[in-house]
Amino acid sequence: MKEPETAASPADRDANRSRIHQLGLRTKSHWVISALIGVCVLVLAWLLIAWLSKPKPKPAAPPPIPVSVAPVDLGSINIYLDNIGTVTPVYTVTLASRVAGALTEVRFKEGQMVQTGELLAVIDPRPYQAAVLQAQGQLARDQALLKNARLDLVRYQNSFKEHAVPEQQVATQQALVEQDMGVLKLDEGNLAAAQVNLDYTHIVSPINGRVGLRTVDPGNIVPADGTTGLLTITQLQPITVIFTIAEDDLSQVTEQIATGRTLPVDALDRTKVRKLAAGNLLTLDNEINTTTGTVRARATFPNTHNELFPNQFVNTRLLVKTLTQVNLVPEAAIQRNNDVAFVYVVQPNATVLSVNVKILATEAEVSAVTGVKPNEQVVTDGFDKLQNGLKIVIRRPAAKPAAPDAAQPPAAATAEVKKTG
Repeated sequence: MKEPETAASPADRDANRSRIHQLGLRTKSHWVISALIGVCVLVLAWLLIAWLSKPKPKPAAPPPIPVSVAPVDLGSINIYLDNIGTVTPVYTVTLASRVAGALTEVRFKEGQMVQTGELLAVIDPRPYQAAVLQAQGQLARDQALLKNARLDLVRYQNSFKEHAVPEQQVATQQALVEQDMGVLKLDEGNLAAAQVNLDYTHIVSPINGRVGLRTVDPGNIVPADGTTGLLTITQLQPITVIFTIAEDDLSQVTEQIATGRTLPVDALDRTKVRKLAAGNLLTLDNEINTTTGTVRARATFPNTHNELFPNQFVNTRLLVKTLTQVNLVPEAAIQRNNDVAFVYVVQPNATVLSVNVKILATEAEVSAVTGVKPNEQVVTDGFDKLQNGLKIVIRRPAAKPAAPDAAQPPAAATAEVKKTG
């Protein structure tokens, strides 16, 4: 049987009402927070949409790049072949004594310029003078014997005609005359040899040139045909330079030689700045060195002021031909990317455009190229940030120095470039 329910006490009812009230407040606060969060999300979304839809400002254009420019000129340029050469004398003579004896006189000074036939040294001539006297005496004696034999032959021939002497005696006398003639020839040869040895005691210069350092002092006994020699004479005027030409460049040189043209050659110092002497190509060797792939060439120089010295190393510059009516640009304007050469050409709207070029020749910091046109402007510096289409501003050229006084001669030109047009 179910027990009857007990009526709730007033305290329990108050507690229930309090819990219901707190639950209602908690539910209401959750709703308010959710509403606030939704409003915040809507506001943030609206702000984000407004910021994204707002047009952004364009980035500022980079400032123009300052550069220097130079015009493309129409002119001529020389094509050279540069090589290393050795100064080689035309003649070098080492003088040695042809006879033995004491060196009694030295008639030259070290470094002296001598002429052909000039007396340079004397070997003691007395022994050779005595030999000449002996040869002369022997010759005179045998000449007298020959004269007497000829007189006897004439007498025997006359007597044979009168049948006073036999024919055998005439033949014997004829043979004696011929024998004496042979002895006379021998004496003449001995006298000539003795005279030659006497002449060899006076050592003379066989060429025009400069005397080197003396190797033997007076008073020493020198041998005949010694290997050391007394002195060396080197011809300095004219003098030659031997250099090499690569076999790839040989054809253009031989083509010019075949036309009869004289090819100029300049001799430069080690730095290739100072010109030492000017000459002409003399000849080419008759074969190519298979080890180096080059052929030797010889150029001759007047060497009037002794600018070139034997065995000196110089840089040679052989002028092969001259290109005319070609586009000339400064070497500084040419840029390279791997195997491609290009220049930046200034456009009418103050921008630049890279143009590939082909280099034909370079001389004195100027190059002949194809791919550009005369009077176009090319950039010569400021390449660090330069690109196609970028704006540039041209630097003002530096002020030119004042013109030299008309009374003073102009400075020597170093460039072989001629501009026309």
